Amino acid sequence: MAKIQAVHDRLFKNTFVCRNCSAKIKSSMRKILEGKVKCRKCSGKIFRPIRKK
Repeated sequence: MAKIQAVHDRLFKNTFVCRNCSAKIKSSMRKILEGKVKCRKCSGKIFRPIRKK
């Protein structure tokens, strides 16, 4: 169970996707909500959580 949790955390925890260009960004939820993080590709500040498959 621990291995599965570790893999899940690595892939999905604190990972967000830019709504403009679909680039993946790893950052804390607090920074995303405050608007302190911007996308590396398009400099957008609108993100969504990554979808779990």
